[in-house]
Amino acid sequence: MLEKNSLPLGIIISLLLAGLGYGVLFGIYAFLETKGLVHSAGFRPMFRERTCAIFAIALCAFLLNFYQKRHLYNTVRGVVIVISLLVIGWLLLFGKYVF
Repeated sequence: MLEKNSLPLGIIISLLLAGLGYGVLFGIYAFLETKGLVHSAGFRPMFRERTCAIFAIALCAFLLNFYQKRHLYNTVRGVVIVISLLVIGWLLLFGKYVF
């Protein structure tokens, strides 16, 4: 089922992977903070959100590589569309905190 050559499949899977990755990473960071292993003091504003979001976007690169090796180019197009939109969204939301 996951090895179909379909644009909507690439869009759906990459959105799910990015959302799930963000949630898991954010949850791990929050858990570590409650245990006292990490502190958010001394970092720039929105550090946790920015970092989790950029790692979630990077997870989609693995998905891109998976489908590219199998020559499922319509699915790759869907993944690239989502990655592009996520990067643009990241820049719009967090760009002012970086520079």
